[in-house]
Order: sequence, then structure tokens, then C-alpha cells
Amino acid sequence: MLRSVHELEGYAIRATDGDVGSIKDFYFDDKAWVIRYLVVDTSTWLPNRKVLISPISISLPKWPEMVLPMSITKEQIKSSPRIDTDKPVSRQDEVSYLSYYGYPYYWGGAGLWGARTAPYMVMSGMGYGGPEAEYHRLNEQDTLIANKSASDQRDDPHLRSFNEVIGYHIAATDGDIGQVKGMLIDENTWAIRYLIVETGHWWNGHEVLIVPQWIRNVSWGEQVVSVNVSQHTVKASPEYSHAVNVDREHEVGIYAHYGRTGYWVEEGSRQGNVPSR
Repeated sequence: MLRSVHELEGYAIRATDGDVGSIKDFYFDDKAWVIRYLVVDTSTWLPNRKVLISPISISLPKWPEMVLPMSITKEQIKSSPRIDTDKPVSRQDEVSYLSYYGYPYYWGGAGLWGARTAPYMVMSGMGYGGPEAEYHRLNEQDTLIANKSASDQRDDPHLRSFNEVIGYHIAATDGDIGQVKGMLIDENTWAIRYLIVETGHWWNGHEVLIVPQWIRNVSWGEQVVSVNVSQHTVKASPEYSHAVNVDREHEVGIYAHYGRTGYWVEEGSRQGNVPSR
């Protein structure tokens, strides 16, 4: 199922031994377009501090209660590496953070999360509930691949604040489309599946969905996202409404309209289907 990132802001984060705080922002990977960290305000518990929480730490979400339970303790969070969430997160920060929790580096392997497709597959003890639960553990070979990739990689991380990109302009091949209003993420993989774009005066304020993989370039300084679609094609695309859940039928219609192959086909061929939680 797809979730609005705006919907998740304010969700409570709960450790194994109590509430930690609430979500204030998200860091996403602007290469893979995946949410890598939740920025959690812990001021009611840890004064004047915000912490990063990886989706790897999150167990089965309690969506109706607006709670994301975790597999880690409050003491672990309190003792975690201090990372200034008001500044860019460096690769060194990430290595320190992931090593502290014993998580493999997500930038190793062919999946969205290292050698895996979804964060809950990375560590044992996380995944589906019930008697038919199926848990996944990285084997030694997966870990070696991930660690080698991390040691070989020297480029800067590509982490961006969700709140930062709200309001960025969207430029089609033949003119402006509108502004980024939000994002829809896959609740299983935490991949950003769509940018929610408000068209403004250009198309009477209608909202449409644009797939991140159709982005040609992002000018972070100018706050402009250039996409490889035309105004005409966007105007004829299925309209988006917050009141209606975007199901697979809707998604098929979007991709068919743009003449593209759905992400579920491409990812399924590489990793196998990811069952819903």
C-alpha cells in the first residue's frame, strides 16, 4: 500500500520500552529515491535533541494508531551517535550510525536495501506477524558484499530532507507543471513511488503524480525538478485525489498513460515479489 509522507509526519515512534518521540522530517536518497531515515523529535524525553531512525529498526507498523513500533530500546537510542539533523548527513555519519546498530550498509548489493528489497528483510526478528511469519537474515556473503561496496564507495551521500523539497518547481520538457506538494511511499520498501505535484494556475490546481524515475535532473540550488514528460501528457494523465487510495489498478493506468513499464514488473524480475505487511 502507498502512504503519504505528510500523513506520517507526527506519527509516534515507540521503542520496545516506551515512546521515543514523533516524526518531524525524513531523509531520502536522491539516487534510489528511498526514505533512508526518519528524523524524530525526542524533546519530551531527550531535551533539545533529534535522532535518526532507520526503517530497518521499524517492526510491524500500527497504522490505525499512528504508531511505528521499533525493535530497539530507548537506551540504545539515547546512546546512539549524535548526528546534527540540521546539517547534511555525511557518509561517515551513516557508517557510524549503521555500525552502532549492527545494520549492513544499504548501498551494497542490488536491492533497495543492500542485498534486500525491503528494510524489514534485513535483520532477523523483523517482518510479518502471526504464525506464518517469515523472517529474513542477511547471510555472510550478503554482508561481505555490502561491506566491500561501502569501503569502495567514496562519493558523497545523496540524502535530502523531505521538508526541503516541498515547493520545488516541476519543469516538463516544454514548460512548467507546478510544484512538489508531497510524496507517496511504498509502506513495505519505503521507496518513494510518486511525487505529488500541484499544477496551480496552469491546470486549475489539479494534482497529478510523477514518478521519480522520470526525473532528468534536479537543480538543488534553483529548486527545480526537470522531468522527461510533456505538459500535454501530464494534463491528460489520471488526476490524483487525497481522498482516494492509489491502488494497483490506478498505478497501471498511470504507467500505461505514459507508456512506461511499472516498477513492480522491473523490481519483481530482479528481486522477486515483496509480500505486503
